[in-house]
Amino acid sequence: MPSSGSPRNVSSDDLVNELKTTVAEFQFQRFFETVRDKCFEKCITKPGSSLSGSESSSVSRCVERYSEATSIISQTLNPRH
Repeated sequence: MPSSGSPRNVSSDDLVNELKTTVAEFQFQRFFETVRDKCFEKCITKPGSSLSGSESSSVSRCVERYSEATSIISQTLNPRH
């Protein structure tokens, strides 16, 4: 018998999947903000309306390195995936 305060029946699998999605979204947002802040600080020497060629290259390399490092750490901590 469902409880009267329950708007719908939610299986534990559905709840786990929803939680995993929420955590993944949060992690992506945090990753994006960290990369944005770190790479901007490191690569953008003279903020303006556009990036110089060297700034653009630096940002690309910075994002790539940060992404690779995050992937390696994730694989190390979660060897199942």
